[in-house]
Amino acid sequence: MKFHLLFLFLTFALTSFAQTAKLQPHRITLANGKSYVLNLPASYDITVAAQGMSRVRFMAKSPDDRVFVTDMYNRADNNRGAIYILEGFDGKQFQKPKVWLNKLRNPNSIAFHTDQDGTHWLYIALTDKLVRYRYTPGEDRPTSEPEMLAKFPDSGLNYKYGGWHLTRTIAIAGNNKLYVSVGSSCNACEETEDLRAAILEMDLDGKNSRVYASGLRNAVGLRWIDGKLMTTNMGADHLGDDKPSDPMYEVKEGANYGWPYCYQVGKRNVADPQFANSTKKVSCDNVPVPFASFIGHSSPLGFETFENNDDFLVALHGSGFIRIGHGYSVARVRKGAPPQDFITGFLVNRKIQGRPVDIMKFGKGFLLTDDYAGVVYYVFKQ
Repeated sequence: MKFHLLFLFLTFALTSFAQTAKLQPHRITLANGKSYVLNLPASYDITVAAQGMSRVRFMAKSPDDRVFVTDMYNRADNNRGAIYILEGFDGKQFQKPKVWLNKLRNPNSIAFHTDQDGTHWLYIALTDKLVRYRYTPGEDRPTSEPEMLAKFPDSGLNYKYGGWHLTRTIAIAGNNKLYVSVGSSCNACEETEDLRAAILEMDLDGKNSRVYASGLRNAVGLRWIDGKLMTTNMGADHLGDDKPSDPMYEVKEGANYGWPYCYQVGKRNVADPQFANSTKKVSCDNVPVPFASFIGHSSPLGFETFENNDDFLVALHGSGFIRIGHGYSVARVRKGAPPQDFITGFLVNRKIQGRPVDIMKFGKGFLLTDDYAGVVYYVFKQ
């Protein structure tokens, strides 16, 4: 029996090593002269599909099959953000990115939706509000005025940018409901606004807003997949270099995911002693188990299904503390299995080459945004 278990362990270890060893170097060279190496599975190739932007974030495909991508300009709270159109793809790269709309306050996430009347809408999540535009296929600039659907809190606790988490992420479900994630106003505190550290549900016109799930410190990645709302979440920064784990959840309506009272270590939920005497604390035994977990401070953001709906590629943006060095990669994760490296090389010897943000299926592979290098990569099977 012991020999059998040892054999299984060695087989798993060797398999994991083999999968890591299969990553092959690919030289990336940008128009500005910058050059670095990214490592991918041997059967994949990578090109720079679009460049020359600043802090590119999340993508969405328009009804006329163009790719729209947000650009937050930099990490400060600003009104210099933009939305770009990517089109004219030749199999490796797009034509020069074209600005669809600019002078936006931290545009992080966008989503297209076509209503029952055939009207196309583009939803834009900004720090302080949610707006939508009527979208006309083929247009290069908005041909309508924005409709303001909802307001979000945009101030925090003594934070220099006016709020701990500036991004808002949106996802539209098949039940004609809109979901918005709003991050916390602090690292670890008891919020005074229910809208913070939560996922909201509302009608497509912004009406009937309510809290759908709570206790999520900063759920930046948000998508409906096969009838399930999936999200990535980032843990607090005061509990050490390796914890808490950064989880990925299959979100349940009405569930509380523990923050700030509980945090994850792998699949275990642990009480934060900082809030041991709080009258508002929740039972960590009732916090849902994550779909997957990443080592602390990996900062998981956007994700995309890979071979099936329980198999994902996840963009790990990376720790804000470079000395920790966690994340800075794209990981493959399957339910019940530990994450595996899929793309590495974004951080080498404490030097940042890039920071992955969002992943979207495209052509024979997928697009990957990098908000440090200001580029969109195309990753495809050879």
